[in-house]
Amino acid sequence: MDATTATQRALPRWTLLVFAFTCGASVANIYYAQPLLDAIAATFAISPGAVGLVVALTQVGYAAGLVFIVPLGDLVDRRKLIVAQTLLSAIALAAIGSAPHVFALFAGMIVVGLLAVVVQVLVALSATLARPAERGQAVGLVTSGVVVGILAARFVAGVLADIGGWRAVYFSSASLMLVLGLLLVRVLPRDIPVGSSERYAAVLKSIPLLFWQEPVLRLRAGLAFLIFASFSTLWTAMVLPLSAAPFSLSHTQIGLFGLAGLAGALAAGSAGRLADQGFAERTTGFSLTLLCLSWLAIGFLPRSLAIFALGVVALDFAVQAVHVTNQSLIFARRPEARSRLVGGYMVFYSAGSALGAITSTASYARFGWTGVCVAGAAFSLAALALWSRDAIRRT
Repeated sequence: MDATTATQRALPRWTLLVFAFTCGASVANIYYAQPLLDAIAATFAISPGAVGLVVALTQVGYAAGLVFIVPLGDLVDRRKLIVAQTLLSAIALAAIGSAPHVFALFAGMIVVGLLAVVVQVLVALSATLARPAERGQAVGLVTSGVVVGILAARFVAGVLADIGGWRAVYFSSASLMLVLGLLLVRVLPRDIPVGSSERYAAVLKSIPLLFWQEPVLRLRAGLAFLIFASFSTLWTAMVLPLSAAPFSLSHTQIGLFGLAGLAGALAAGSAGRLADQGFAERTTGFSLTLLCLSWLAIGFLPRSLAIFALGVVALDFAVQAVHVTNQSLIFARRPEARSRLVGGYMVFYSAGSALGAITSTASYARFGWTGVCVAGAAFSLAALALWSRDAIRRT
């Protein structure tokens, strides 16, 4: 069967829902640790200033996967690649749940991050298999699973940790990934066309070339690095003051802030439509300004949980709006290289998340919550300055 025939078939909605659920479950594996840092630190006697490594190393693994695994989606049988990543994720998660010492924990986190890039392979596959008239809808449905997974992970982790401890979170996720892997064996088509006949080394070399050729990609990757550093600064350190006196919130209660943030992130979905209508720069400028202002509200902790929650919603709205706008602009530039574009762009997302994780816990250990807010605001202001500089240059 030729590629054209394969790509013209209508994708059943339930198949897309399986893709979306797999994406959400896979990306959640990266974020489960954030509300559990206090419990993990206690188990392995990790200092407050170093516990951010748990999150950072997962992002390091994710960045490596974006560079070395995602491009394979254009070169090999994607059905086998996706199933293998999902089943290996189950093994890695089980290893984390049973980790006997901190080095085993760190190694498991790196591997989980490395394999979580199955998300990007599934998103690209959805665009490949969907009919041209349904491609945007298909990709939108699958990527919605990513947003839900990122922010719902904290609530799910909190509930499971309160029931059975932090290790139960990873054992439960391992079981889920095993089930999804077996389900994907049945759901994924067996006649998926291979996208490219290029050599693996040539595909890898083409990624930095795209950055050299496309100023928009460089700018938007830089913005991704800074906004996700700000995002990770909040979400990594937040558990530390909320789990301590005077709040002493449970993991479940802390996870509820993830659901609040989810409302803001989903509301930002209209950013893509605004970008299509020619308002990408205005959307970016407004969102980056809101991101900076959100840290004023976040800084009200511990004086007011309500104002703090509003800051969380505003931050997640702003970050997601810029992220959606970034991707809309990047994909419009080089449609024939979308897998490589998303892989290269998401490396900056992952690197920013890792930097934010390390910075936040180190800042909290030395300067308390004020230090975290200063660091997060600094990343946000740097993003606004970068965008403003480019906007002035273009006028």
